[in-house]
Amino acid sequence: MTEAARAAAADPAGTDSSAPVDEHGVPHGQPVLDRLVALLDLEPIEENIFRGVSPAESPVRVFGGQVAGQALVAAGRTVPTDRRVHSLHAYFLRPGDPSVPIVYEVDRTRDGRSFTTRRVVAVQHGKTIFTLSASFQIDEGGMDHAEAMPEVAAPESLPTYNERLGELREQFGSVVSVSQPIDIRYVTEPPWVRRYSGPQDAHNQVWMRADGTLPDDDLLHVCLLAYASDLTLLDAVLARHGLYWGLDNVNGASLDHAMWFHRPFRADDWFLYDCSSPSASGARGLATGRFFSRDGSLVATVVQEGLLRVLD
Repeated sequence: MTEAARAAAADPAGTDSSAPVDEHGVPHGQPVLDRLVALLDLEPIEENIFRGVSPAESPVRVFGGQVAGQALVAAGRTVPTDRRVHSLHAYFLRPGDPSVPIVYEVDRTRDGRSFTTRRVVAVQHGKTIFTLSASFQIDEGGMDHAEAMPEVAAPESLPTYNERLGELREQFGSVVSVSQPIDIRYVTEPPWVRRYSGPQDAHNQVWMRADGTLPDDDLLHVCLLAYASDLTLLDAVLARHGLYWGLDNVNGASLDHAMWFHRPFRADDWFLYDCSSPSASGARGLATGRFFSRDGSLVATVVQEGLLRVLD
C-alpha cells in the first residue's frame, strides 16, 4: 500500500474530538474504530445494490482495503447467516474517486446446499473500478492441520505505530502521526528503518488488532481483516530492495487480492501478520501473508500482486 493510501486508511471518517489522544495528540481507540465500522455499514438502495462512501479526508485514490471490505459486506448481506466466507478473489481495475459514493452491485451467482457464491462489481462514474468473487460455506467437519506460527515477541512489548513514526520524524521533521483504527506493532524493523541497511530479506511481520471492541458479527470481523490485510503486505516486496513509500521514488498500487479464511477469529484480538515476497519482475511484486491468532492458530492466508514502479 502506498503512503497516500495508508493515510486514507488512518482516518476513515475525519477527526473526532471524543477520541482519546496519545502523547503526540493523535486520536485512537474505540471512537476511531467505530468510524471504520460505520464506513463498512453500506446503505441498501435496491435489491442487491448497495452504496458506500469514503472518509471525509482522503487522498486522490480510495484505499484498496476499504473497497475490498465494503464489497465483502455487500456480498455477505445477500447470504444466509449460517454460511461463513471462506475465500475471496478481487481485481483493482481503476483508481477509486473518494469524493463520490461507490455503488456495489451483487450478482447472486449460486446458492447450493453447502456453498454460496457471490460476485460484486464496484462502480463509479459509470465504470467498474473493482470486482470481487466470494464463496461462503456452511460449517462442516473434516481434516484439520496448519503450519505453526513463528516465534515472535509479544505485541505488548513492542512500540506502537506512531511511536515508530517518531524515528522518521526525528530524521525528516515533516512526518505526521496519524490516527489508526488498526493497532499495528512491528515485529521486524519497520521498512523505513531497514532501508538504511540496503536490501533485506523479503519479509515483514507485524502484530495487528482492531483498536477497540467489535460486536459479535462474524462478517464484520472478516471484513475488518480484509481491510487490514492491505495495510502492510507490499512492504515485504519493498524491503527486499531497500525501498519505502515516500522516502524513495517508487509508485505502487494493488492489482489483485486473494484471501482464504481457515478458522473463526476475532479481529479485535491480536493477530500476527507474517508477510513475504517470493518474486518481483516486470514492475510487479508478489506478496503473500499469513494471519495467526494470538494462540497460534492459522486463521487466514493472503496473496496479492502489486504494481511497483521505481522511477528515475
